[in-house]
Amino acid sequence: MQHFIDEAVITIQSGNGGPGCVSFRREKFIPFGGPNGGDGGDGGSVIFTVKQNLRTLYNLKLKRNFKAQSGTPGMGSQKNGKKGEDVVIEVPPGTMLYDFETNDLIKDLKEIDAFFLILEGGKGGKGNTHFKSSTNQAPRYAQPGLSGHKMILRVELKLIADVGLLGFPNAGKSTLLSVVTRARPKIANYPFTTLTPNLGVFVIDDLSYVMADIPGIIEGASNGAGLGIKFLKHIERTKIILYVINLEEDNYLEQFGKLNYELKQYSKILAKKDYLISASKFDIANSIERVKNLENRLKKKIIPFSSITKKGLNDLMYALKTKISQVENEGIKE
Repeated sequence: MQHFIDEAVITIQSGNGGPGCVSFRREKFIPFGGPNGGDGGDGGSVIFTVKQNLRTLYNLKLKRNFKAQSGTPGMGSQKNGKKGEDVVIEVPPGTMLYDFETNDLIKDLKEIDAFFLILEGGKGGKGNTHFKSSTNQAPRYAQPGLSGHKMILRVELKLIADVGLLGFPNAGKSTLLSVVTRARPKIANYPFTTLTPNLGVFVIDDLSYVMADIPGIIEGASNGAGLGIKFLKHIERTKIILYVINLEEDNYLEQFGKLNYELKQYSKILAKKDYLISASKFDIANSIERVKNLENRLKKKIIPFSSITKKGLNDLMYALKTKISQVENEGIKE
């Protein structure tokens, strides 16, 4: 199983251009033939591509240096050198490329199968054929190839999902994800079972949506407590947030306020995202009463559900579909 890695520092380098060739035509009856040196091959480039099946930057932790091939030198008889092979680096959607030295954002890679050429290879040098003139019939000069480019990148991943689940540890988020999608997160009845974000796809009326289970938040998370901001950033890309309130806990009435506070402390923009509030473990004895108390306290609609009995799940899925559609339509209008 791959480890979830969402940050990496890598060095990338494009290939050098091959040098042009100094060569002259030499045949039996043509002792003083003209120049026929070929051009050097271009150096390989460094290219990023986005792959939907990737969910981590683990491959960038394993290999931190990426260098494209240099072009080969030109040859006689006007034979050009071979272009160096490109380096193609595969990353998951939501990958952001930063200049390590300036911290400037270079590219935000969101679209599946998109290609981004970040460093172009050096141009190959021209052979001496190009430098023949009326005053210089036998040029003994060819261009050297241009050098490639080198850069250090900070690569950061922020997951892209339609729904981001937000709740305290043991709120039932992982169980919900496993029930409504094909994801198989680790599930147990103790805090911090989920140590990495998990993604799953749920389908409503033939429409597919991506749901992200973010590791449980604790008080002080925005200041780095617990798993802290390491995982809070992964809900920045979600279209909507689904708060998951644990009805089984005695502090169920305070959970939304505390979660929302941590969100505001981390990012005021994030705290303004559209959201729904759900209540998990709707199968406990006093669940109906607790849902009513929660609605009276928050003055908002609460969507209760039980991942065990499946009660309320259908209502929750359709509510998510409706909310996502509203957000997408608002985005089109803007």
